[in-house]
Formats: sequence, structure tokens, C-alpha cells
Amino acid sequence: MGEGEHRQIARDSLFVLAELRLDGIAGEHKVRVRNLSSGGLMAEGDLSPARGQPVWVNVRNIGWCEGSVAWVEGNRFGIALREEIDPKVARAPLADGDHSARYTRPPLATSTPTGQIRKI
Repeated sequence: MGEGEHRQIARDSLFVLAELRLDGIAGEHKVRVRNLSSGGLMAEGDLSPARGQPVWVNVRNIGWCEGSVAWVEGNRFGIALREEIDPKVARAPLADGDHSARYTRPPLATSTPTGQIRKI
């Protein structure tokens, strides 16, 4: 694919945390995934990867994916994945309830047990 053809691939905007391993740099690093497509993603983090550097990223609900750094601009960088993924799987709720968001709460009740609307 040429440079212009890459921009035609549908991307899902999202904001999830992921773990990243960079070839030649020890350890796993937390990054924020800003958008995701079947062939790649845009990540943001306090790293300085080099264009072409091999990487492995642990995408939510998908697992570890191999790729390489396609571009770098400031603290954001693109990763071209070696194998295509289904980005909708990454958007799906986590299967294990232990990892659900802790800031959510049930909706406020707007009616009483008798069915009448309660005054707020």
C-alpha cells in the first residue's frame, strides 16, 4: 500500500491503556492507544521509539501483537501491526469483571416503587 492508501483504512477512536515492549529496551511500558484499525494503531506515551523499531503491544481483549513503529511525532507514534486484528474486539467490554471501570455507578432511580415519578 502506498502512503495515501493507508489513510483510507477505517480507524476507531478510543482511549485505552496498553502495554508496549520495544526491541532493545528492557521492560514493559504503559501507553495510551488513541485510535485503532485492523492494521495498526496510534499510541501516546513517554517513550522515544525509532521509526522501523520492532514492537509488541498488548491490546485489550486481543493480547500481544507484533508490529513496527511506522512514524513518530512528539510523544505520539504509529504502529503497523504484522497481522490484522478486529478493532471491535478491543472496544468490547472486558470479559473479567475485576478489570471493569471503578468510577461507574448505577443510574439514579427516577421513580418510586409505586411507579410515581419522584421529585428531584
